[in-house]
Amino acid sequence: MRNLIVASLAIAVAAPTYAAVPVNGRWLTAEKDSIIEVGPCGPNICGRIAKILAPTVDGKPARDSNNPNPALRNRLVEGLTLLTGFTDNGKNWKGTIYDPRAGKTYKSYLTKLANGNLQVQGCIGPFCKSFIYSPVR
Repeated sequence: MRNLIVASLAIAVAAPTYAAVPVNGRWLTAEKDSIIEVGPCGPNICGRIAKILAPTVDGKPARDSNNPNPALRNRLVEGLTLLTGFTDNGKNWKGTIYDPRAGKTYKSYLTKLANGNLQVQGCIGPFCKSFIYSPVR
């Protein structure tokens, strides 16, 4: 019996652990208007707007004007952290995403696809919307 327990424990310890494919890097958004830089933030992964590519209508830098917190509505969108608290979920990365256009934060998943693109999902409850980010070289 003891040999069976030791053998079972050895198999359990030797079993492979699955980890999500790393998502670090620079990514062009689906709208092709911004570059998002994804990388470590302490023990987690986060992403910030590294560069806004689309010019604003009035020629002024874009502000976080739809933020639900009035004190944050004047901050610049360029440099803003959108992806926060992402942790390895085994097959993907789970965290939250902030949408400055809507001023809302959603549950989110990041998945590196076989073709090298990044699938970004924003979810409300069980309903998710997916966007594809492409790598910036």
